[in-house]
Formats: sequence, C-alpha cells, structure tokens
Amino acid sequence: MAEPIVRPAADADMPGLRAVANHFGLLGMWPEQPDFVDAERAFGEVLVGEVDGEIVGYGGTLRRGTVTHLGDLFVLPDHQSSMVGRTILSRLLPGDAPKVTFASSDKRALALYVRNGMRPRCPLFYLKRGPLGDRSVRRESGQEAPGEADVHAAAAMDAHVSGGDRTSTLTWYAGLPGVTLHVGGSGYAFVRTAGDKVVIGPAGGATPQDCADIVLEAANAHPGAGPVHVAVPGAHPLLALLLDAGWRIGDMDTLLTSEDFMRLDCYAPHPDLG
Repeated sequence: MAEPIVRPAADADMPGLRAVANHFGLLGMWPEQPDFVDAERAFGEVLVGEVDGEIVGYGGTLRRGTVTHLGDLFVLPDHQSSMVGRTILSRLLPGDAPKVTFASSDKRALALYVRNGMRPRCPLFYLKRGPLGDRSVRRESGQEAPGEADVHAAAAMDAHVSGGDRTSTLTWYAGLPGVTLHVGGSGYAFVRTAGDKVVIGPAGGATPQDCADIVLEAANAHPGAGPVHVAVPGAHPLLALLLDAGWRIGDMDTLLTSEDFMRLDCYAPHPDLG
C-alpha cells in the first residue's frame, strides 16, 4: 500500500470526500448541496487523505474568531491505522489557539483530542421530538426568511455564547433554503427545515432561561414536523426541560475544548456547524 498523502481538498476530491462522509452517515440532515462540508471549505479548512488515488479520509474545521471548531475527522475503517487521521489532525489544529470538537465514543479519537490540548467539558446530547399532532401552538417571531439585520443581531449574541464571531458562516447558513431565524432582544435560534426534518441551532441566549425560551419557541413553531432535532450540552438546564417534555436522546457525543470559552449553559450548537 502506498504512503498516504494529506493535502487540501480540491473540487475534484468532493465526490470521494462525500463518499467517506456517507459511509459514516454524516449527510442525512443535508439532502442537498451546499452542505456543511462546503461551509468548512469556505469558512475554515478541509484536508483529505489519499492512498493510491482514493480518498480514504478527511478532516474539516470552521472558525469563529480565534476559535477553531473541528467538525470532522473521519477515516475509512481499512485505513484507520495508517496515520491518516493523526496527520490530518496535526495539520488542522493550531497549537496554541482555542479549539473545540464534538467527539464520538471512539476511545482512540478521544485520546487523540486530549493529546492535542482539548479536555472533556460535558456530554452533548442529540435530542429529537416527533410531531405534536393536533396540538394548538402559538407562533411568534422568526417565520420569514432571515433579514440582514436579524442575522447580524443573532451573530452578535452567538459570538458571546459560542466563543467567537462567525457572521460570515451564519450569513451563509441563513441564505440556505428552508432556514428561518427566531431572534429577540436576549435570544436567537436558527432553524432549518429539510423535508419533514427540522434542525434547531445554533441557538443561544443571554441567560440559560433566554436560551431555553427561544429554543422552545423555535420547536413549537413546527408542531407537525417529525422529527425536530436539537443538540444540548449536558450543562444546560434546557436538557431536563426537553426530556420532561417527551424529547428523546438519539445520540450523545463528548464536548471537548482547549479552554473555557463557551457558555455551555446558554448555548445549543448546530450539530455540524458548531
């Protein structure tokens, strides 16, 4: 087997890269392009691992201010002992800048992230809720396509809770089909509808209650959707509220950061964009 080559992703690599992503079931919430990998290429960095002309793995980051969010690091099973993943990670992550990732239960990956300066902060729960049936739901703000002023207001609040500014990324996201924005004086929540699925996030608020209120408003604006998805840090009071309301845990990651720059009790990240 040839030595792996790690390099920046080019347009011609995208079919092979997405084949790796599909192998791990990463694109289920992104039935159409552009998707989160396009966002990583536009607003962060994407590297691929190539062996004998085949894309066998990739890693992607997004940036918000000085923070690097590691969104992806995936290597096909037959190549997971070939140093591809470790080489990609060493080139993606800055040595001394703040960084964050959502790690699966893979013990090797967790150890790799810890060796790269990150520490587990709390579980990240991926919750989902089915349709509310015929329940009457009051709809409030945020039902039109997001306007520039609302996006900038949300981006300012987002920078406070997520650890860094990403106005460009959020403007890109707000322009995608099916994306709406709930925003008020003390909270914001992006919502994307794709078919019958709804994904809430990123969302946040000045206080834990502000964040909980805006997430609940966003969820209740889609009573017939099924399922509705939201990622909630274990440190957030919203977790117990949603579980008490009948939401279910679909999956769980570990949220790791290099330092305490996120307000985990006031923030509900996007599963893929952070």
